[in-house]
Amino acid sequence: MTVLEKVSAALGRTSPLLEAPIPPAISEPLVRLVHSDIGLPELFAKRAEENKMHVTACNVEDLMGHLIGFLRETGCRKIALPISRLLDGLEVVKQLNHAGFEAKRWDQMTLDELYDYDCGVTDVTYAVAETGSLVIRASAKHGRSLSLVPPIHVAILEPKNFLPDLVDVFDRLAKDGGAGNINFITGPSKTSDIEMNLVVGVHGPCQVQLFILQ
Repeated sequence: MTVLEKVSAALGRTSPLLEAPIPPAISEPLVRLVHSDIGLPELFAKRAEENKMHVTACNVEDLMGHLIGFLRETGCRKIALPISRLLDGLEVVKQLNHAGFEAKRWDQMTLDELYDYDCGVTDVTYAVAETGSLVIRASAKHGRSLSLVPPIHVAILEPKNFLPDLVDVFDRLAKDGGAGNINFITGPSKTSDIEMNLVVGVHGPCQVQLFILQ
């Protein structure tokens, strides 16, 4: 008797199912670990720090000062950005160029050129408080490589980005519609493939800095 035959016998099945079984209903408290929209930015920040991301909360007026200071401290010179309502509205590209950086949007570069950039500065689609994860939907205006290729990723989050948990995220993505790549980012790139030694930054950014707008 094969393994599958033993499983079928244990389940009392003598023939293959004609229809997929309906999964049992699961109590929502068991599925959802975050039960309120109150305090989502604070919970997200705590989880993100646990995931080795650096979090700074700031007012819109102070954002560029924090961002420019971080980029100078980390030695970044070339900055790549998406075409973004948030970033364009804050004139981030203009202010970075005025501060002496070489900042370009996604429509001004090729993927090959992106490998020469020091940092990708992006907005996000959603931020998951339960897991401290960033959710970024790629598009023609926001190449997925912006948050994956440069060694440093800076993400700027708005209050509207925060959702309690993954259930909410997948519900929202289904309602948003549209195909495309969706990246879930939970900390810097890490791998332990070689001799179980943890190495950071092999398959993506080695540092992730978050600015949460208040």
